Amino acid sequence: MDFKYCRIQGLELAENTMYAKGIFSMCMQLISNDVMEEEDADLYREIDSWFAENLPWPPPCKRQEKVVCFFKTENSEEMMKMIRPALWLLEKYHHPFYLVYTNTPGEIVYEDKYQVAVKVPGVLQIEKLQENWSPE
Repeated sequence: MDFKYCRIQGLELAENTMYAKGIFSMCMQLISNDVMEEEDADLYREIDSWFAENLPWPPPCKRQEKVVCFFKTENSEEMMKMIRPALWLLEKYHHPFYLVYTNTPGEIVYEDKYQVAVKVPGVLQIEKLQENWSPE
């Protein structure tokens, strides 16, 4: 089966969307938490700069709307080639990530040659568990 869209995401949730953080956020988190060595942080900044110059920043993202982005697989060969070093950095620092492929990412609110931005569905609600609660 051929998939139209791909997203690289982690386990942790982004505060603004309550959706799994994407690769750019995960790498920046490693830098801001002083986990990444300076040489590796410089490498990531070069990657981020390349994407800033070559990948349009979706207006919904600029407005900090609750959206997430997926690469279009039909035009993503260059994007995936440039993102590989960031994947290597995540692996180096033992930061889990997933490549999510789908044909149904959600309601598309922005689209360009390389990517789509989709609305984040609903609101994740987490209730505090009772202190004596056990799954057993």
